Amino acid sequence: MSIQKLLIANRGEIAIRIARSAAELGIATVAVYSEDDADSRHRAVTDEAAALPDQGPAAYLQAEAVLAAAREHHCDAIHPGYGFLSENAAFAAACEEQGFVFVGPRPEALALFGDKAKARQLAQELGVPVLTGTDVRTSLEEARAFLERADGPIMIKALAGGGGRGMQIVRSAEELESAYRRCAAEAKAAFGDEGLYVERFLAEARHIEIQILGDGGEVAHLWERECSLQRRNQKLIEIAPSPSLSAALRDRLIDAALTLARHVQYRGLGTFEFLIDADGSSFAFIEANPRLQVEHTVTEEITGVDLVQAQLRLAAGASLDALGLQSSAPPPLGYAMQLRVNTERMEADGSAKPSAGTLSRFELPSGPGVRVDTYGYAGYTTNPRFDSLLAKLIVSQRSARFVDTVTRAKRALAEFRIDGIVTNLPFLQALLERPELAENRIHTRLIDALAPELVARLPEDEPVRALQEAEVPHGWTAVCAPMQGVVVELSAAEGDAVAAGAQLAVIEAMKMQHVVTAPVGGLVRHVAARPGAPVDEGAPLALLEEADVAAQALADDGKIDLDTVRPDLAEVLQRHAAGLDAARPEAVAKRRKTGQRTARENIEDLCDPGSFTEYGALALAAQRRRRSEEELIRMSPADGLVAGLASINADRFGHERARCMVMSYDYTVFAGTQGMMNHKKTDRLFKLAEDWRLPIVIFAEGGGGRPGDTDSPHVAGLDVPTFRQYARLSGLVPRIAIVSGRCFAGNAALAGCSDVLIATENATLGMGGPAMIEGGGLGVYRPEDVGPVAMQAPNGVIDLVVADEAEAVQAAKQLLSYFQGATEAWECADQRLLRRSIPENRLRAYDIHALIETLADRDSVLELRRGFAPGMITAFVRIEGRPLGLIANNPMHLAGAIDSDAADKAARFMQLCDAFDIPLLTLCDTPGIMVGPDAERTALVRHAARLFVTAASLSVPVFTLVLRKGYGLGAQVMAGGSFHAPVFIAAWPSGEFGGMGLEGAVRLGYRRELEAVTDPVERQALFEKMVAQAYERGKAINMAAHLEIDAVIDPAESRAWIMRGLRSVPKPAPGSGKKRPMVDTW
Repeated sequence: MSIQKLLIANRGEIAIRIARSAAELGIATVAVYSEDDADSRHRAVTDEAAALPDQGPAAYLQAEAVLAAAREHHCDAIHPGYGFLSENAAFAAACEEQGFVFVGPRPEALALFGDKAKARQLAQELGVPVLTGTDVRTSLEEARAFLERADGPIMIKALAGGGGRGMQIVRSAEELESAYRRCAAEAKAAFGDEGLYVERFLAEARHIEIQILGDGGEVAHLWERECSLQRRNQKLIEIAPSPSLSAALRDRLIDAALTLARHVQYRGLGTFEFLIDADGSSFAFIEANPRLQVEHTVTEEITGVDLVQAQLRLAAGASLDALGLQSSAPPPLGYAMQLRVNTERMEADGSAKPSAGTLSRFELPSGPGVRVDTYGYAGYTTNPRFDSLLAKLIVSQRSARFVDTVTRAKRALAEFRIDGIVTNLPFLQALLERPELAENRIHTRLIDALAPELVARLPEDEPVRALQEAEVPHGWTAVCAPMQGVVVELSAAEGDAVAAGAQLAVIEAMKMQHVVTAPVGGLVRHVAARPGAPVDEGAPLALLEEADVAAQALADDGKIDLDTVRPDLAEVLQRHAAGLDAARPEAVAKRRKTGQRTARENIEDLCDPGSFTEYGALALAAQRRRRSEEELIRMSPADGLVAGLASINADRFGHERARCMVMSYDYTVFAGTQGMMNHKKTDRLFKLAEDWRLPIVIFAEGGGGRPGDTDSPHVAGLDVPTFRQYARLSGLVPRIAIVSGRCFAGNAALAGCSDVLIATENATLGMGGPAMIEGGGLGVYRPEDVGPVAMQAPNGVIDLVVADEAEAVQAAKQLLSYFQGATEAWECADQRLLRRSIPENRLRAYDIHALIETLADRDSVLELRRGFAPGMITAFVRIEGRPLGLIANNPMHLAGAIDSDAADKAARFMQLCDAFDIPLLTLCDTPGIMVGPDAERTALVRHAARLFVTAASLSVPVFTLVLRKGYGLGAQVMAGGSFHAPVFIAAWPSGEFGGMGLEGAVRLGYRRELEAVTDPVERQALFEKMVAQAYERGKAINMAAHLEIDAVIDPAESRAWIMRGLRSVPKPAPGSGKKRPMVDTW
């Protein structure tokens, strides 16, 4: 495979760099540019160019616009450069789906390394050291707890992205909250994800990164880069190779990077970054950047390898061997250094502010070992919406003395001639004069420490300021730009009279518009700015001649009416009100006729008061081609899906654990069917639930797909991701479905994918409704006959049957509570009652449900699938407020023997508890696994084996109490697969054990002896005697004496044993993903 035409989805110097390398490979190139970036030089170096909609960085982030440009220009590959879409896994996947070669790693690698917490976890799994940290999305409270445990400062970091954004050191508890919120806001703005984690701060560390290449099978390295010279976590100077890294430590870093890359079968270019402690004795992996780096240039200079060409050839399918890089890296040729020349003005405190202007002079250094990558040219006006990087100076020196490279860098910096805009050239020159650089005695905080001193010695940048300042006559006032930005509006012309405080101009900066007002009243004598022009901070916009101009608006003494509603807000409020029950009396009346509540009534009852925040309330059905907007507002509020974020049980568990996603199909809107906008909303919310680990409660009443939507060019609509997205949440977050009334097709699919399905007595569920059944020629049925509760509860589809929606809501609250944690208040029955719960007559059955109610906290038992497999009980319970999953044999059904249905029921419940770290309590009273031809017809071998396999995969603690019978394989599987699997296995005094049931064991083992007795009465007496002897051998006390069980206990002490067990096991470690791939739906 070869690339014929490449779209470069970037701008500036990196776009030019890519275009040049592509041209040398004979690849045609296409540039893209935003509306306000048409003058950028990268347009001129490609064969073709395509305009993108929008302005600033937002244009380059529009994935679909980039893909459309690639299609329009018949490209077969897309290179994202760095930044923008370069680490967007969804964009990479979209490129592959649409037939474009994405010049970068696979989407899976981008998703893995784009999440720093996941990357850290992988490193730990592979034995690569990392700094002590939280490794998962971390709340403020968790960060505070980490700081308290830490021995020194910590670093807050954004989970996504890079470039120093969303990072801050915290040295005290007083700093934490403000720093946390600032980092979250910065991460949200930069990467669209406010997720943070924290780790130990390594003071005076060095930052080393390893350059990796991979072909999807083999991986290789091209040495390291020293990136310790940073200003406020952003790299400023990079060096290759590191002048002071020991050979042993270099080998360890390279080996760690290769290990990580090899594990994921890395493809393309990537860097793996590490921190080294002050004495150079140890290192820690911090992150991987799966893309071309800004500082790739220094690696090119010391190796002679064109990394961009290598990247293009790897993307086209070339192997490392074909590139000549598989066996070993070429030895470094001396040293190389990159210095970033930025358009910025240095402040007294060492910080930098971006500057803007027009390059009136732009002369670059040259000579041996000097390279400049830039997009600037004389006459170019910089754009403040983009990064301040103007040029990269790369110097290289074949000398073995690093100081020679520093000397060449000084000479090259001195040759720059840039006028018209302030740059950091003087600061870089001052920095290179420091002895620490020549001796490479550097660390990541060095520049921050030196910056104020260096800035104080810098010359004033008067030539540039002189270009911006205007002569201001006496009595005139200059109105200047308060910040760097772009003038989007001039509100006054020369000669206009303006009052003090009147609007003069509007400046856009960082995607926000800022109003510039007149500081005094007067006449506008000169306008210095023009709409669309960039201005630097302090640049004059206009000159005012002071005059007494009345300000009627400001002189008005009338008070502002805070209750006044503007027309735009009134329109929004009216639209919201149209979807509420109060505006839909006919729809409410229909629900009353069926004895049901509305979607909003159910949500209000379920959620904590005032906590529900609705998403997509203004959505309408996608039927604008067949109905007017007014009709759709009336007929399809929220497109039939009321959904959003809320809290449930916050009064018991706190707001953090009460977070929840709540959704309800609205049967009064097209019978609760799933329309196109409805699906779009669902998909959005399912993704939020996945990202933020939100439990879901969904009211699933509805008729499935909606064929009447017209506003999209689709044929069958089978490409919606809704069902896959919801299924992906299995094992990640608890999902509860509530069904009242009719639930068919797609709605039933969602209900069936849920972890727990609650149904009211009037419910009917089916994968197809009456219309679908009749359309398939399978007969005519009423909806109530398709899948009523009388059918779906005994067959195991429904977990919990309740009377009505009010009871369903209460059950959902109780169900959620088991996943939310422990409760402080609890009561229980007198535990001495348990001593009499098992009859002394070992052949007499008893009520296991009553025993469980006595054992558990009062009103804490919630049994699931009671109508299905009655021989096996699965229930959530609490012991002293702690939630547990309980599995028990029911001696009232098959004497407690385990049949196929019972095995399935227990296995699924085990998975559910294990997925969400709920410990398991098993109450064993079974003669074993069911036997006989009838049982085997149900595929019992496989079903029973499933229970063993599931039990063996559990990671939650299991506690086992043997109430009476503990026989054979059935007893083993009730104990987690073996009597040594549980945290403890204890028996009550009534316990009896054996490899199989005592009666069967006697009949089988002593058949000849019994047959030798001809008298039936004597034979029966002998049989009973042998059974009694076997019972004595298998009594619980004898089992304990032989250490086959841990103890025989007073039944009244059962709760105490359980609590000791719970307190003896560690809390489950917090995880960022699933423990189990899924929880079975059956």
